[in-house]
Amino acid sequence: LTILDWAERYVRQLGDTGFSLDGVPLSDAQAYRVLSAGNTTAVFQLESRGMRDLIKRARPDRFEDVIALVALYRPGPMDLIPEYIERKHGKRVEYLDPRLVPILGPTYGIMVYQEQVMQIAQVIGGYTLGGADLLRRAMGKKKPEEMARQRSTFVDGAVARGVPAARAGYIFDLIEKFAGYGFNKSHSVAYALLAYQTAWLKAHHPEAFMAAVLSCDMEHTDKVVSFIDECSGLGIEVQAPDVNASSYAFTVAGPGTIRYGLGAIKGVGEGAVEAIVGERERGGEFRGLVDLCRRVDLKLAGKRTLEAMLKAGCFDRFGHTRAALAAVLPAAIQLGEQRTRAHAAGQDDLFGGLAGPSAADEHSTIDIPALPEWSERERLAGERETLGLFLTGHPVAEHEQELRQVAPARIADLGGPRPSGEQRFGGGKMVTVAGLVLEMRRRGSRMTLVLDDRSARIEVSLFDDVWQQHRTVVVRDAILVVEGQLRYDEFIDDWRINAKKLTALDELREREARRLTIRLPAGAADGRLIGRLEDVLRTGRGGRCAVSLHYIGGEARGTLTLDESWAVRPSRLLVDELASIVGRDGLRFGYGPRAD
Repeated sequence: LTILDWAERYVRQLGDTGFSLDGVPLSDAQAYRVLSAGNTTAVFQLESRGMRDLIKRARPDRFEDVIALVALYRPGPMDLIPEYIERKHGKRVEYLDPRLVPILGPTYGIMVYQEQVMQIAQVIGGYTLGGADLLRRAMGKKKPEEMARQRSTFVDGAVARGVPAARAGYIFDLIEKFAGYGFNKSHSVAYALLAYQTAWLKAHHPEAFMAAVLSCDMEHTDKVVSFIDECSGLGIEVQAPDVNASSYAFTVAGPGTIRYGLGAIKGVGEGAVEAIVGERERGGEFRGLVDLCRRVDLKLAGKRTLEAMLKAGCFDRFGHTRAALAAVLPAAIQLGEQRTRAHAAGQDDLFGGLAGPSAADEHSTIDIPALPEWSERERLAGERETLGLFLTGHPVAEHEQELRQVAPARIADLGGPRPSGEQRFGGGKMVTVAGLVLEMRRRGSRMTLVLDDRSARIEVSLFDDVWQQHRTVVVRDAILVVEGQLRYDEFIDDWRINAKKLTALDELREREARRLTIRLPAGAADGRLIGRLEDVLRTGRGGRCAVSLHYIGGEARGTLTLDESWAVRPSRLLVDELASIVGRDGLRFGYGPRAD
C-alpha cells in the first residue's frame, strides 16, 4: 500500500496532477501482457519463481483469472492448476446442473472459493446462507457424524429441487473434496486488486513504480540490487546519487530515469541527508566540496558520511576525480569545522557573512590536485561498499571477451521454467559458467557462493569435499570458472549449481591462454612505449602464450606477431603490468588453436 501511494505521488509530480489508482480500469490489456509475460518482479503476490511460471502458462486476460491464481497457488489447490489452465485455454467444461453455471463459470467449473461452496449449498441443496456457512465450517473440521447429517440434509434439499438423489450425492462428494481446498474469495480479491494495480503501474508508469519500490526497500541492499537489475531490463536508467539532485528516497528524474536516493547509501543516515538537502534548498546548489563542508553541519554529516558519499559518486558533478576529492577531503572538513567554531564564537566576518561564500572559496582555500581517477577496480569496489552494487560498471566487463571463450553459457540463460514432477529430482545437466564471487556463506554442511556474470546471479553450492579442495581460490571478489551440476532447489525456489570444479580466471589464463594480442593506442607505437612493453614482456618469457602487437598509426594498421621466443606465461602480475601501459581493454586473450 505504501508503494502504491508513493507511486501515485510520483505520477502526479510528473504532470498528471489528477491521477488516482481508483480510476484505473480492471480490463487493461497492457497490464495483462505484463502478467502473462511473467514480468512480475515487484508485482504484489506474483513475484516468486513458481508464480511467474504459473502465470506465464495461465496467461490471465481478465481480473477473475488473477483472483483465481492467487487462491490456487497454495499447497493442495496447486493440484487443480493444470486443469484450470487447460479449461481456460479451450478444454470443454461440463456442469452437473445448469444452476452451477453462474456459480462455477468464472473458474471454468472448478470449485476454488469457499463462497462457491456456500452458493452451491444454497442453490442446489436449499440451505440458507447461515446454514451454508455451517456446512463450510463442518467440512473444514471433517467430523464424520456431522458430515453424515449434512449429506442427508443436502441430498434431501437437492431432491426437493429436482436433482436425482445419486447426482445430488455426487455433487455433495465434490463439494466435500474441494471444500478442503477452498479459499476465501473476498480475501483473494483484495490481494488480486493490489497485484493488478502494481502490474498496471509497471506497464504504464514504470519509472514511478520502480522508484517507489526502491524507496520502500532501500534499507535492504539485496533487494535494491535486484530491483536495479529489473530497472535495467525495463530500459530505465538509474542515475548515480548526486548531492545537488538526490533526495533521501529514490525519485523520478524524467522519462526512463530514476535518481538514486541518498538514504540508500550505506553509512549515510537520515539526519545527514536532511541537513544536506535542507541547506541545498535554503542556499542553492553546492559549488564544490569545500562549499559543502562550510555550509552543512558536520556534526550531522561527518567524515564517514562524506567518504561514503564520495565513493558512491555523489560529488562527481564537481568536476574533479574521486581520487582528487578523497585527497583533499580531510582539509575540506577541517575548514568546515573551523568555520563552524568561528560562527559559534561570533567571529564571522560581517561583510563576508552578508555576502555569503564567494565563488572562488574552493580554489582560494584548497588547491585540488589534478590526480588521475582511481582504477576501475578501486572505483567499483567503493561503489559496492557504499551502494551494495556496481553502478558505473562491473568487474566482469573487462574480462567479457575472455570469459565467453572459457564459459560460453551465461547465467541468465541457464535453467528456464521451474521443472515439474520427476524433473525436480533428476541428476541435472553439467554446465560451465564464469562470474564474480559476490557473497560467501556457510549453510549447513556446505559453502554457498553467489556468482554474478552481469547477466544474472546464481547460487553455487560447494559440499565439504569440494570446498576443502578449492578453498584457496574461492574468495570474495574472485572471478571464477565453475563447472557443476545445474539443479532446481525447492528451498530457494530457483536454480542452483552444485560445483564439482572451480578455477580462478587468473590461474586458468596462466595455464591455458594460447594467444595474447596487445592493442596499442592509436598513434602510440613510439619507441618509449615499445621499450616499456619489451621490458615487461621479457619478464614473462618462457611460456606457451604467443604475443602479437596490433597497431594503428595514421592510415596504417596491422598486426605484428612476435616469434616464439617471446611467448609468455600470462601471470596476473604480467597482465597487470601490461594493463598499466595499454589499459585492460588493450589486452585480448585467446584460448585454443583457433582463438582470436
